[in-house]
Amino acid sequence: MSKPAAPRATGTAAWAAELLSSFADAGYVRAEPPILQPAEPFLDLSGEDIRKSLYLTTDAGGEELCLRPDLTIPVARDYLASSRNGKPAGFCYFGPVFRYRDGKPSEFLQAGLESFGRQDRAAADAEMLALGLEATSTLGIDDVEIRTGDVALFIALIDALDLYPVWRRRLIKDFNRKVSLAQDIARLTLETEPTRNEYQGVLAALAGSDRKAALALVTDLMSIAGTTNVGGRTVAEIADRFLEQSTLQGGALPRDALQLINRFLAIAGTPEDALRQLRTLAADAKVDVNAAVDEFERRIGFMTQRGIDLAATRFSTSFGRGVDYYTGFEFELHRKGNGDDPLVAGGRYDGLMTQLGAPEPIPAVGFSIWVETLTQVRRNAAASKIGASAS
Repeated sequence: MSKPAAPRATGTAAWAAELLSSFADAGYVRAEPPILQPAEPFLDLSGEDIRKSLYLTTDAGGEELCLRPDLTIPVARDYLASSRNGKPAGFCYFGPVFRYRDGKPSEFLQAGLESFGRQDRAAADAEMLALGLEATSTLGIDDVEIRTGDVALFIALIDALDLYPVWRRRLIKDFNRKVSLAQDIARLTLETEPTRNEYQGVLAALAGSDRKAALALVTDLMSIAGTTNVGGRTVAEIADRFLEQSTLQGGALPRDALQLINRFLAIAGTPEDALRQLRTLAADAKVDVNAAVDEFERRIGFMTQRGIDLAATRFSTSFGRGVDYYTGFEFELHRKGNGDDPLVAGGRYDGLMTQLGAPEPIPAVGFSIWVETLTQVRRNAAASKIGASAS
């Protein structure tokens, strides 16, 4: 006799317990980082723009603190401060986060997983996607749309093109910001004659230099002038702007490079379709992106082993989540027909741990569950069933 199906969790507390139990069964330990966190890591990683969204205070010693706006960074900080630092470890969480959101509650629930230290990156990526799908299923939502991407492929392409350093940084930084990336490409396409301005001498001095040299020069010039910022921009931002202008003085990016970038960004389909297109592009253009494409292929293999339906999975080389610290695989799970609000979203962020103070890079991948969206989807589904039965 087959075992009867377990009843679905109903209230938030009940399905939170069921969710955390399923994560524990998969080997993830409950993490409960403090609600009050140092503000510096969030400001350093997301920029001053995030300040207006944070709930800030200052302690007696002058340290700036905030209510945690998400749980990834607090869980990562606790891991780095623990005896498991550098070793494979997985954590799950469920709790409130605090962030100003125009027209929405500033306190809301977030759940998720974080996996640190695993060197088998492709397998860890596939596990994270599979557990995200299990989480939605645990909460009674099975008609899920899977959207995936991989910023590591874009980085590999840009590196293979051997662009000016200033444009390499800008394109990679703006990859997750579709409007900014489109603007970058449009500017690189311009083939206008160099124009003269009052900074011509500075631009000439910076031509061909790297960011460190540009920063040193601009710092010295501003020190001589007796100023530390102009129009609210930092020295680093001004140096980047001068570098950008000096690069443009040398003319536009070669048209074949721009065509290759645009061709790359147009690749989409199932993961297997995208893999074939990437192999063809690399062979046609004779660019070495093999390591990133091989990793992508390994991930596809592990996704298959995990039982993920590749035919129902959408992959796009232009897909990005708008999170600066992602370095590889990215994904979102959506309820079909529910618009652009994800139920689950995450990705790989191998560079974050050194930014938080780790002396050596530590592989990391995770996802967050948008409890608020899930709750609304469940309510809508229940209302639809009631309406159907009434009619």
